[in-house]
Amino acid sequence: MKAVRFHAYGGAELLKIEDVPRPTPAAGELLVRVIAAGVNPVDAKVRQGTFKQPGATLPLIPGYDISGIVEAAGAKATKFKKGDSVYAYLSLTRGGAYAEYAIVPEKDAAPKPKNLTHAEAAAVPLAALTAWQALVEKAKLESGQAALIHGGSGGVGSFAVQIAKARGAKVVATASTRNQEFLRELGVDQPINYRATKFEEVVSDIDVVLDTVGSDTLTRSYDIVKKGGIIVSIVDQPAKEELEKRSIRGAVFLVQPNGEQLAAIGQLIEAGQVKSSLTHTFPMAEVGRAHEAIASGHTRGKLVLRIAEEPAP
Repeated sequence: MKAVRFHAYGGAELLKIEDVPRPTPAAGELLVRVIAAGVNPVDAKVRQGTFKQPGATLPLIPGYDISGIVEAAGAKATKFKKGDSVYAYLSLTRGGAYAEYAIVPEKDAAPKPKNLTHAEAAAVPLAALTAWQALVEKAKLESGQAALIHGGSGGVGSFAVQIAKARGAKVVATASTRNQEFLRELGVDQPINYRATKFEEVVSDIDVVLDTVGSDTLTRSYDIVKKGGIIVSIVDQPAKEELEKRSIRGAVFLVQPNGEQLAAIGQLIEAGQVKSSLTHTFPMAEVGRAHEAIASGHTRGKLVLRIAEEPAP
């Protein structure tokens, strides 16, 4: 099969399309023919060597988001069968999405939303699961609460906005000048242009902050959270002393694969409450360009690699 690999850590030019053996599913696993693979910031960090994929050895097939069609099921895999359309987040210890075939633990897969193409579906898993686990699992966001999403136009942020709205929250979100209209399209109640306005001067009494930026943004967020509220970061650990002096909570976490949660997200997508944030699709041959774009840190929504042609409806 064809797969994108790199043999050394470094720049995007190290990504090469090569012939590699097709994997075989073990018990409880699915072999999926990949139609599209999501491109996430962590993909570039793994390639650069700034984020080491646990247990990984070079050469490495990067990528953690897939949408495709089940080609075969291993023993004890009974939920899906050959021909089923599925999407999944492959854990950071597994990877392997940038290939014509990928192995997925069956428990981590979910039915592809019927109203999405495979390219649109591949834009969902890692980012949407991150948003879900931050807002629903960690923060336990409820209807009527106020949520501030830092980086609301990015991959995680755009899903976080929609999931928060679907749960009945008031949503404030930050983004750059060019992404203000995009925030409104997502349903943000109070868009903030961080280039022109300091968010801490215009918002207060926030129940939940989702920090996708870190550093100074996290530091400036402590004072806007109401007593008993929470800051959830996917970047930096909130400072214990800052949390305690304000009687607020904090958490940092790394997203985990979860087929049940991905199925719940799929239901929101099919109900029209959450939309795929796919903004650009690259052919497999242009994987280097995709990595350069995602590494810039200024992409809107999600980027996807097209591994194979979409099947006929």
